[in-house]
Formats: sequence, C-alpha cells, structure tokens
Amino acid sequence: MISNASENLPVNSYVKENLDKVVLGDCVEEMKKLPDESVDLIFADPPYNIGIGYDNYEDDLPRNTYIRWTTKWMTEAVRVLKKNGSIYVAINDEYVAEYAIILKSKKLKMRNWIIWHYTFGESQRKKFSRSHTHILYFVKSEEDFTFNKDDIKVRSVRQEINDKRANPTGKVPDDVWKEKLNESEPENLMTVSRVAGTFKERVKDFPCQMPMKVLDRIIKASSNEGDLVLDPFSGSGTTLAAAKINGRHFIGIEQSKKYKKMIEDRLNSIL
Repeated sequence: MISNASENLPVNSYVKENLDKVVLGDCVEEMKKLPDESVDLIFADPPYNIGIGYDNYEDDLPRNTYIRWTTKWMTEAVRVLKKNGSIYVAINDEYVAEYAIILKSKKLKMRNWIIWHYTFGESQRKKFSRSHTHILYFVKSEEDFTFNKDDIKVRSVRQEINDKRANPTGKVPDDVWKEKLNESEPENLMTVSRVAGTFKERVKDFPCQMPMKVLDRIIKASSNEGDLVLDPFSGSGTTLAAAKINGRHFIGIEQSKKYKKMIEDRLNSIL
C-alpha cells in the first residue's frame, strides 16, 4: 500500500488535490499545473498514431501534427521531472527514432533502449509480424538517479546451470524483456506476454493494455516508496495500479470519462 511519507512531495495545491487520483483532462494542460521538478518517475504509453479506436481521441493525425504534439507533451513532462528523475516511454517502430531525438534534444540522457518482446503479434501477409514494443528509458542526470537493482534481480544463466561462479542474488535483467516460450528456458527471461482478452488482468473495453509485470519492474527499479509517479496517458490504469501496489504515490491523467471510471474501479479493487 501507499506510504504515508510525504517529505519529498511538492507543496502544491494541485498535487494535494489530485494525489493518488486520476485527473480528467488534456495531458499537456494538466501537466502545466504541476510545479517544476516535482515528479520522481514518469511512465508514458501515448497513442501510437496508428488508428486505434480510443474512446474520444483521433489516433490518426498527420505525421507532422503528431510529432508537434509529441514535442509539446514531452516538453511539459521534462519540466515536471525532478533532477534525479526518470522517464520511460513506450512507442512503436514508426516513431521511436523521433521520440529518442526529442528526448535527447531536451538534454535527457539515455540509460536503455528496452525491447519488450512478446510472442503473438498481429498476423501479416506482406511483411514480418511485429512482436515487440520499444521502451525508451531516460534520466535527467547521469550521476544522480534512482535504480534499485536489488529489487528487480532475476536468476542468471549461471544459476540455472549451477555454475559456482554465479552470484547467488541473481543479476540485473537484460534490456530485452522477453516472454518465456517453453519450460526449458531459464527464469532470467521476463515471462510476460501481451494482455489477451482472456487474461484475468484484462480491463474490459480498453483496446491496448500494458501488462502489470512491465510496470511493476519499472516502478520498482526507478522509484522508491512514497515517491510520486506520473502517467500522462493513464488508459487502462496499469501504471497507477502498479504504483499503488508498490507503495508509491501517483497522479494519472486521462481525457476519457469512460476510461477514468474504469481506472478508478480498478484502483478501488486493490486492497
């Protein structure tokens, strides 16, 4: 559950009013209400501009319009990020290069270009079926940032083969987060797939849900108990749910009333 520690939280009426809640509104306008350098961790899974059927957003903008909008929300995200803060952005092949360039132009430093690999992509007839999502991991400071390696360690291959040189505490995960394909594969692989419609964690009537395992790892790695996590595109609410479970404070922004209610129901179900 969420820690009561609040010494690191910004003294700001907007933060106090919306702490551990979902705000209904446009992400750019809502982030403008947050003070400078007030957020410890940002996870963003924005619309990919590929025509997905969201409730009240047109996911099919002209390319230049989409990139201008991306620059606007990223500018606000970087402004509200603390000097020792981290930002993770999930994005597709079509725009990942532009996203990385924008983040670098804001003087952020790349820590990892993570590939989340899953086993069932959309079937294709004229190209290879896509089975991955990019997750860009950037920080403001190369010297001062949170990375809790001991909280996210996994079993190493050396442990799996009983190598005496193996570190008994495991290893930091690789930057390819891959679904385990069969029982013979070592447990150092992150056993997570896309969230199918039959999965227990699936949120009904949301088109593209990020798995809890992905957000659990990110939040454990790049924030501490009582820290403030921001998700400007709350969607199905996975970031906020993972933050609540791991004792972090959060603010979510969502422009759909329908999705906001779905997120609140999901959060209320977490005891």
